[in-house]
Amino acid sequence: MKLKLGRTGRLVLVTTTLCITLTALVLMEAFVIPKTYVSVEPKPLADTREVSASITEYSYNDEKISISISTIREEDVIYHLVDIRLADIRYFQSAFAKDIYGKNVVETTSAMALKNQAILAFNGDLYGSRDSGLIIRNGILYRDIARKTPDNRTLLMDDQGGFSFITEGIFRSDSYHEKGIVHSFSYGPVLVEDGVARSLNDHDANPVAARTAIGLIEPLHYILIVVEGNASESKGMTLDSLARLFVRLKAVSAYNLSGGGSSTLWFNGRRINQTYGFSLLSDERAISDIFYIGY
Repeated sequence: MKLKLGRTGRLVLVTTTLCITLTALVLMEAFVIPKTYVSVEPKPLADTREVSASITEYSYNDEKISISISTIREEDVIYHLVDIRLADIRYFQSAFAKDIYGKNVVETTSAMALKNQAILAFNGDLYGSRDSGLIIRNGILYRDIARKTPDNRTLLMDDQGGFSFITEGIFRSDSYHEKGIVHSFSYGPVLVEDGVARSLNDHDANPVAARTAIGLIEPLHYILIVVEGNASESKGMTLDSLARLFVRLKAVSAYNLSGGGSSTLWFNGRRINQTYGFSLLSDERAISDIFYIGY
């Protein structure tokens, strides 16, 4: 038996179909369709033949860069602690997926790390999944559109290797160059400020999850924490617990980066942490950007 629709029924059907189609297009535009805003010239590959380094499975040391990685189990959580010491901030670099500043342009951390001859690499702030946030990479300002509260505080890294926090939108865009800012981290929240852990129990219900976060011991001396999550051996960590861990490790400042499936730690040609992707072709999630240590 065929269902016959009256005029009102046909109008409702057409309107509903149109709404569904428009919603699908908006979602595709926001989360799927890649957009190129700026094609970034790939940096010249470094000639490291003159670099004499001592390298082990979990450490790297030369006269400019020192990296050591420890994997720590505390009760039902596993995290990787990376100690980074640099002679100059120029060895702390960033890269965009496919050398493109854009939206929904993605590549794995491993692919970006290999392409840029990274010694150590980790996921960035997933800037390409949104239209707002202060984005400064390798000294270049790409975007200065303030996010809304409460997550509108950005971590700035200056040319002396120091950290500072600002609320987005309070400075003129041209002032960042004057202040010597080389990188911004636009995700959050702030975990530790002036050596004090922020209380984050109410932050987005604060679930346990895989995490990536960076802390400052002193200028040019950093600690990176990558927490394993969604695994039988490690349930992940709350933001509140992560903040307190950074304080225990003597960080004076710390900031949360993109986590969950984005959390990736890459060192000397291989992934260190357990990762998971969205496709059957890869167990590593493709993301929009990385930070890395290298020449």
